[in-house]
Amino acid sequence: MHLHTTAALTAAFISTTLLLLLPIPTVNAHNITRILANFPEFSTFNHYLTITHLADEINNRQTITVCAVNNAGMSDLLHKHLSISTIKNVLSLHVLLDYFGAKKLHQITNRTTLTATMFQATGTATGSSGLVNITDLKGGKVGLSTDDAAASVVTESSVFVKSVREIPYNISVIQISRMLPSAEAEAPTPEPADVNITSLMSAHGCKDFAEALLASKAMSSFADNIDGGLSVFCVIDDAFRQFLLSPRYKNLTLGEKQSLLEYHGVPVYQSKAMLRSNNGVTNTLATDGASKYDFIVQNDGQDVTVKTGVVTAKIVGTLIDQQPLVIFTIDKVLLPKELFKGAGSPAPAPAPEAHAPKADSPKASKNKKKKHVDTPAPASSEAPADSPDDYSEDQEADSDGAVEIKGFRFAALVLSFWFACLILY
Repeated sequence: MHLHTTAALTAAFISTTLLLLLPIPTVNAHNITRILANFPEFSTFNHYLTITHLADEINNRQTITVCAVNNAGMSDLLHKHLSISTIKNVLSLHVLLDYFGAKKLHQITNRTTLTATMFQATGTATGSSGLVNITDLKGGKVGLSTDDAAASVVTESSVFVKSVREIPYNISVIQISRMLPSAEAEAPTPEPADVNITSLMSAHGCKDFAEALLASKAMSSFADNIDGGLSVFCVIDDAFRQFLLSPRYKNLTLGEKQSLLEYHGVPVYQSKAMLRSNNGVTNTLATDGASKYDFIVQNDGQDVTVKTGVVTAKIVGTLIDQQPLVIFTIDKVLLPKELFKGAGSPAPAPAPEAHAPKADSPKASKNKKKKHVDTPAPASSEAPADSPDDYSEDQEADSDGAVEIKGFRFAALVLSFWFACLILY
């Protein structure tokens, strides 16, 4: 009996060890391009999802429905000779931000529902033009229409044909009979160079940032890079207005204020989906030789964050996404470490100079050289306010990861003792 018990405990120990050494399983993300590649009848639809970069955005979303049309349906759209950016708007209208499998489509509460689309999420759609009506019709049919389409079009223009691929509550790909009609989505879009970015910012909650940009030489840096590719991180009004009133901003020189604004622009087009798949160090318009002025793009769940080493900001919206221009809204001012790294120093540089009877010491001389780089003394008192915020965000992320690992280990222990009990009895 003693040997039997020892053998059981040994088996439990070995199985526990092996389970704890196994990597935590991850769920593979869906890939709309690969899904549609198995169905040649959707090759044109699939092609335009790729060249408009919608495929990347779809792959980085969950709980989503793609309403695909076959090659004949896409031919009707292409005969209109729309620009790529306009085609992107039209296809965005065919990506529903909810999961609709075949079963759910036939069990809609009250027989009709209104759902948001990726076109609505871009902010380009006005009013409810980016919403899609789904109606459970008589005879087992399901109709789809847009708010700017006539009600009579519902049964004739676009109906549910079949389910193409369903990964429950993650992604559903369905075929509909025709493209959804929408004058709003098909409206001509201005070329990126013709877009007034500051007017766009002002109209969508970034007025203070836009005005600061217009008053600075940084504006020319943004304008010169639009055609070649530009990603802008525009700070929302509440956050930027508060920063403008702080000593941190007021004590910057004109050149430093220009660098600060240029720090909010990246000289390459990167959609939100591209940022998710290309995490890491990113150069900015302020980057110049020895002046790094870079930041780190990182995922935080479904959110995308920008870490400067001083503060962590989150992308909270998209004002425009028309290659080669994209403008995001963020919830905090991006503070480059090149300008604000010294703000958290416990001993402000001016203090030794003010009390030192002899100003010829090497140390004092060194402090004088740094004075134009480091943040002035009044800004120092604010530095700790940023540090705890960043630290708490990082700690929260670590805590979430720890919960996942602990839960996995607990399951491993339960399985181990279950095996032991089987051997004992």
